[in-house]
Order: sequence, then C-alpha cells, then structure tokens
Amino acid sequence: MPALKAIHIDQPAPRVRRIEFVAADGGSLPGFTAGAHVDLELGNGEARSYSLLNDQGETRHYVIAVLREADSKGGSSWLHDHLREGDVLQSSPPANHFALSEAGENSILIAGGIGVTPVMSMAARLKALGRSYTFFYCARSREEAAFAFELGERHGDRLKLVLDGGDPARGLDVAALLAARPPGGHVYVCGPSGLIRAAREAARDWPKGTVHHELFKGSEADVAIRTNDGAFDIVLKRAGRTLRVPADRTILDVLKAEGIRIKTLCRDGVCGTCTVTLVSGKADHRDDVLSEDERETAIQVCVSRAMPGETLVLDL
Repeated sequence: MPALKAIHIDQPAPRVRRIEFVAADGGSLPGFTAGAHVDLELGNGEARSYSLLNDQGETRHYVIAVLREADSKGGSSWLHDHLREGDVLQSSPPANHFALSEAGENSILIAGGIGVTPVMSMAARLKALGRSYTFFYCARSREEAAFAFELGERHGDRLKLVLDGGDPARGLDVAALLAARPPGGHVYVCGPSGLIRAAREAARDWPKGTVHHELFKGSEADVAIRTNDGAFDIVLKRAGRTLRVPADRTILDVLKAEGIRIKTLCRDGVCGTCTVTLVSGKADHRDDVLSEDERETAIQVCVSRAMPGETLVLDL
C-alpha cells in the first residue's frame, strides 16, 4: 500500500481543496488510467475514495480535489481542516471503475460540481489521443466552477461551461444533448444523482456499454432509470380518503384535482416546497432534496411515486 506525502495544497474554489501527493519514500507511484481513484486512510480513522484528476499514467504525483460537504461525516471536513503539506497518508493502489473507452470515436463528457475530477483526466487523455470530444462542465456559478479557467485554456471551445445559478431549469438540457447518438459515441457523466439519472434516461436507447457513470454520493438506486410509472393508491390519513394515482399523473396532480392545496414551486423535485409527511408505504423517491433519513418519513409529491404493489399513506 503506497504511502503518500502531501506536498502542495491550494483552493481553486471556495469549498474545494486541491491536494498534490508524491510517494513518501521519494520513488515512483503506480500508474493509472483516466477515471481512476485511490482509497485514502485519513488521520481520523476513516477511509475515503478520491478520483485522480491529473493526466493518465503520471507516476511522479497524484492530484485530487475535495469538496467540503455540508453534511460531512469526517472525510472532506478532515482533509479541509487537518491535512497539512508534509503530512503522510496511506493509500491503496489506483483502481478504475469508470474507465474511458479509448476506441470510442466521439465522447461526450458531462461533469457536475466536484464530479469534474475524473472527467478532467478523461478529457486530457482524449486530447492526447487526438479524439473527438466535448466537455460539459455544470456548476452553480463561475466562482464555484473549480478549474474552469485552466480547463478552458487546455481544451478551448471543446469545454462548455454551463452555469445555472442554482436553478436546474437553466442547466444543461441533457435530454436534447443525448437524443441522438453520434457515430461511435460514448457518454461519461459524473456528478449529482439527478444529473446522472437524466443522462441515463436520455441515453437509454444507446448500445450497451456506451453510457458510463460514476456516483460520488448516494446509491445506485438514486441514479436508476425510472421505469416504475404504474398506477398506485394513496391514502389520506386525516381525510380518511383513498385516491388512485394514474401512471401518467403525479401525486401532486391528483391532490390538486381533488381540491387539496399543496404549495409548490419547481415541480421537479429540487426545491423541497411540496414535501408531505409519509406515514407508511415504500416510496420511489425521485427528488434531489431529501436525505436518506428524511425519506423514511417524507415524500416530494411533485415527482415521487410508490414502489410496485405499495400504497402510500400520507398525513393529509
């Protein structure tokens, strides 16, 4: 297991730390391929995986970038608050579960937030190979788009910076982008679960093995293609009523049709306004707002549905 020494730390964005490591013994590091990551043993006893953002195969150093998560359980907060230049951490050799298909003729790279890190290495490799690629980098603002300037200098007009100001409606139109597959096309997406799910759904008809994703946070269930759109029942506990939600309508649609007032804003599961207490039943959560704990007792009625065979009891 390689021992890595931090030799340089900087801050390319307000909540992002870039950390450069070299081998603690002064030797070479194991080579890696674009999209790879290493597992670091942190000084607080935790272990975390971090993508390598530098160019493929470099053996002089490894570079990672770490976003300080608001709900960090000790990974990102420790690296931000405690790691100093000269400190040594134990690391696994690089592993790659998000590998670049170098045989692809056209690559579409989509990165959201700190998900840009493995995609940076991919873009560098594609440029070195002389392959066709377009790099979409999604962020709230230019200030929060770590590495935007250096990526622009390196990739020119192949880099498309998409700034939504926190409003998903102003973000990348993934459905339109992936509606038609380019010849020999592959798509790579890394970022929030909603972005990954949108890409997988938009490219659901692409050939097997051409849609690649890596999830930094959450579970595979959060990015699964949504095919569970059958009808189901909801029970309004306080009203003592049972309502049917058809396959082509949302819970919110049905409630409003029955004169039940629910406050809404986005209707896309991203603002949290239409949260309703979930008394019982297994929900198919499709929002980007609720935490795993909150999903036990709440549901966003604008987008979420019931799991197959389930009836949802709502506190209404």
